[in-house]
Amino acid sequence: MVFRSSAAICGAVVALAVSVTVARSEAGGIHSSAVVNAASGDAIVGKASMYNPFKPGKEEGGPSTASGERYDPSVWAAAIKTSLRQKFGGVQFGAKPKFALVEAVGKKVIVKINDVGPLRPGRIIDLNERTMRHFDPSLQLGVISDVRVMPLSGDSWIPGPVG
Repeated sequence: MVFRSSAAICGAVVALAVSVTVARSEAGGIHSSAVVNAASGDAIVGKASMYNPFKPGKEEGGPSTASGERYDPSVWAAAIKTSLRQKFGGVQFGAKPKFALVEAVGKKVIVKINDVGPLRPGRIIDLNERTMRHFDPSLQLGVISDVRVMPLSGDSWIPGPVG
């Protein structure tokens, strides 16, 4: 009797896990088609580079970004050029994060824009380590040309690869 109950519970757990996996993959498909419709405004085209603010003497846990969050190299995030701040909804301390669709080398990813900075001429966005590795797994390019960045309307996006 105990064996039958255990088997039934185990079967229910497996069925639940499969249904959650299927639901997530279906939601990913919906997410990828909706992202193009939510792009607000014209795309900005330029170069992307990677930033890493960890330098000797910086405080534990990384420095704060313009939004007030700590820099985290493991999330899908980026810093936009300071002069583009208003195009991306005014990235500022304590405000909800803004999101953008970044396209390059045949790949697309949604990033959280949580920082701004004075980038070198021609560069429009600084990607954190995880995002840059998506486009350049070896991190040998340093700078990626012909990057398209489009602001996304709304604040309920889940950062990560699209499509």
